[in-house]
Amino acid sequence: MARILIFGGHGKVALLLEPLLVAQGHTVTAVIRNADHEAEVAATGAQPLVADVEALDLDQLANIVAGNDVVVWSAGAGGGNPARTYAVDRDAAIRSMDAAAAADVLRYVMVSWVGSRADHGIAPDASFFPYADAKWAADAHLAASALDWTILAPGTLTLDPPTGRIALDPDDAGAVARADVAAAIAATIADDTTIGRTIRFGGGDEVIGHAIAG
Repeated sequence: MARILIFGGHGKVALLLEPLLVAQGHTVTAVIRNADHEAEVAATGAQPLVADVEALDLDQLANIVAGNDVVVWSAGAGGGNPARTYAVDRDAAIRSMDAAAAADVLRYVMVSWVGSRADHGIAPDASFFPYADAKWAADAHLAASALDWTILAPGTLTLDPPTGRIALDPDDAGAVARADVAAAIAATIADDTTIGRTIRFGGGDEVIGHAIAG
């Protein structure tokens, strides 16, 4: 059983992940920005922790991370504001990685997106570019770190019911239920063969645990 810290603890994926991890016997802390969301997070069995990752410096983040076994980054600015997208999806994410290293919490799972790569192909003048650029910068920093990292890169997120199945390296947008992304995160935490790997996936026919196994 592990102590797991989730950044972005009130996100749609995180709210589905938290009860899965609690049911497995883990102790889950969910970092949220808005105190109004504490009750909803607590209802999942996770312990809400109100903190603004955008405003915290490295030492403050290290204090939050310390004592945990696993960090999950599922936070995001939500698009719309390029400056905030960079501040959260790139800068705060990178600070959290450095904080994990400083706190000697080596296991780190990043929730990214299927197109996060240097040649993502998004035009610089496109509204989606700041997100694509920020996510790639964060992923590249993580991959170059000494952490025991996994980058989970799902395709287009849907609110469909969970299937328990995915497909790796989709050729299309890789539409996948958020519930299956949550299950993939839980399976990744439980499977050390995922360390050091970027796993791109969408909905599919292979059982999640089998699909991600190295």
